[in-house]
Amino acid sequence: MLVVGSARDPNSDTAVLELRPRAPYKMNENKPDGSQTLACVFCRKNDDCPSKYGEKKTKEKWNLTVHYYCLLLSSGIWQRGKEEEGVYGFLIEDIRKEVNRASKLKCCVCKKNGASIGCVTPRCKRSYHFPCGLQRECIFQFTGNFASFCWSHRPVQIISPNNYSDSLPCTICLEFIEPIPTYSILRSPCCKNAWFHRDCLQVQAISAGVFFFRCTICNNSDIFQKEMLRMGIHIPEKDASWELEENAYQELLQHYERCDVQRCCCKEGRDYNAPDSKWEIKRCQCCGSSGTHLACSSLPSWEQNWECLECRGILYNSGGFQKAKKQKLLNTNNVGINDCLLEESSPKLPRQTPGAQCKDPVRQGSKFRRDISAIIIELGFQIKKKKKRLYIDKADIWNSALNGFRNQKFNPSYTMEVVYVNENDNFGREHPGSKQEFLSLLMQHLENSPLFEGSLSKNLSLNSQALKENLYYEAGKMLAISLVHGGPSPGFFSKTLFNCLVYGPENTQPILDDVADFDVAQIIMRVNATTNVADLNSVMNECYNYLELIGCLRLITSLSDKYILAKDILNYHVIKRVHAPFESFKQGLKTLGVLENIQTYPEAFYGVFCHKPENLSTEILSDLFTVHTLSDAQTLEFWNSYLQAVEGGKSATTMEEILIFATGCNSIPPAGFKPTPSIECLHMDFPVGNKCNNCLALPITNTYKEFQEKMDFAIRSTLRLEKEESSHYVGHEDVLNKEMLL
Repeated sequence: MLVVGSARDPNSDTAVLELRPRAPYKMNENKPDGSQTLACVFCRKNDDCPSKYGEKKTKEKWNLTVHYYCLLLSSGIWQRGKEEEGVYGFLIEDIRKEVNRASKLKCCVCKKNGASIGCVTPRCKRSYHFPCGLQRECIFQFTGNFASFCWSHRPVQIISPNNYSDSLPCTICLEFIEPIPTYSILRSPCCKNAWFHRDCLQVQAISAGVFFFRCTICNNSDIFQKEMLRMGIHIPEKDASWELEENAYQELLQHYERCDVQRCCCKEGRDYNAPDSKWEIKRCQCCGSSGTHLACSSLPSWEQNWECLECRGILYNSGGFQKAKKQKLLNTNNVGINDCLLEESSPKLPRQTPGAQCKDPVRQGSKFRRDISAIIIELGFQIKKKKKRLYIDKADIWNSALNGFRNQKFNPSYTMEVVYVNENDNFGREHPGSKQEFLSLLMQHLENSPLFEGSLSKNLSLNSQALKENLYYEAGKMLAISLVHGGPSPGFFSKTLFNCLVYGPENTQPILDDVADFDVAQIIMRVNATTNVADLNSVMNECYNYLELIGCLRLITSLSDKYILAKDILNYHVIKRVHAPFESFKQGLKTLGVLENIQTYPEAFYGVFCHKPENLSTEILSDLFTVHTLSDAQTLEFWNSYLQAVEGGKSATTMEEILIFATGCNSIPPAGFKPTPSIECLHMDFPVGNKCNNCLALPITNTYKEFQEKMDFAIRSTLRLEKEESSHYVGHEDVLNKEMLL
């Protein structure tokens, strides 16, 4: 997510808007001894108060200590690294540059240098430290553009005159307060009689988190959170503190295990349960709160449905008894019944996406919570044994895949057989290929194609040439086929694009992070930063041609119209502008019923489409590979030691490279590998990876040093050669991408 902050030129006092990624709130980590005595490089205070200044982070290696809020709200720094790099993704060199910039700015409160935060209001030259800003009752907004407002320009709550003659209680601490909106006293935007201390609200927000922070009177969350964020309440993106208690809901996860039939035949008693036998307890498929031994109800197998007497009577009286009896469970050895069709309801209700229409949230939380691997395995039941051969040139993965999928004889439900060819090979030789490797390469190309825009979280772009050639449809079709046939997680969708697919564009509100066009983002930020009608009209006049072109010109009557204008620009640029590509992409995603399942199980698919898979570790790879019988024990010890060395950075290779060498994929697909990756130990000079069978052959050596050297050399050399073989096409591919963009 991007953060927009106000930066100040070191040589002047003029405020300049800058765009930077937002660093997510993190929980406390272990701090080195004596960290409480170290001062923050921005505010020069050694206070360690997470609720007031954010988490205090110390990097002993660089002799650096910062408060989370001081770093996040500084005006001249942005997050250029990954979350684990530097401090919350802010690189150490950038932090030092920001400290150096701030050292030239004097705080208008304490009169000391190092004021890294500036008021975003145009023409306001005030700069201050974060603690000094709190002291003078400045407002820091932890949302949107992460703006900071001084005491003269801070937002206020406009309340119509009331007839309150007496004090009212704060609805959190219950102490009486004067019902007059000030910096320290806030009123709920949805309940006129709900008043709060600012400090009470902040403590409540940190405890509840974004999923449970809501009005204490009416439980409204959307309107309430929006207003509290505007007034400077920090709502961390984390689960509620009570949800993080270990085994907090353990009793709700207990399976009912008791035979309740009138005559129980089990000699061990009604509570006896022996899985995979006739004395296994089967629960009522309707209520789940009654059970029976399979033998006590003459059930031939666990897969057969069973209803208790109470539920059977209800079904019979409602006329749905016959329909209920005809339901059949899937009979498969690959899918666990508990995972697929009899999930227990979760103790937590899923958080609804803004704009989503759901009349029965309890049902949404119980019926539709599914494991993604089980869903994809079920979708895979559509795949027939009949094979369709695809001829793939790894140097031209996109066009060869496009030609294969567009072939009239291609059927998405046929088993794909991949054969690698090389157009430059005069002998026309063919090599058996790995289907999962092909799908992994295809998804990597699709992520970086001009069909999508954005850095990490991507949205659809507007590409007239791609639209003319129906490439958006083909992209959606490729994604659907890849998932069902065991391909990797896409992991690059923005939350907005995913919500458009699930709930529809009309029920989705984009955010500033979705705007990849820098000029458009600047216009939206300028509109949001205006503080009076004159400034707003001035911005509209400067952008008149653009606003007229996109149909967002409007009559400005009050300053609040700026929010509507900014929302209109966002909706046009992110949603309306790409309506045709989106509809085409959505049609392609309907292949093999993938879109329907996404809309039915959004929680399961969200992680697959919007998040990259977890980083590989020694434990994950050890569990992933099965060991062939009669393997050399010493070589297996070398293998485990090698994995630990790679994870610890003591090897030239990475965990992902090992997986690519063995399977062709850099991550584990949602449905797992087929066949299961395996290891065998052989007398050979170097390791060999068979990507078609997902088999890794390890060399038997006398010493670990020899083993590591052979592994490093073979893996790095093989991957380098594969990269060089396809590099001749990269230049031509870049030209094609540029032509598509034009």
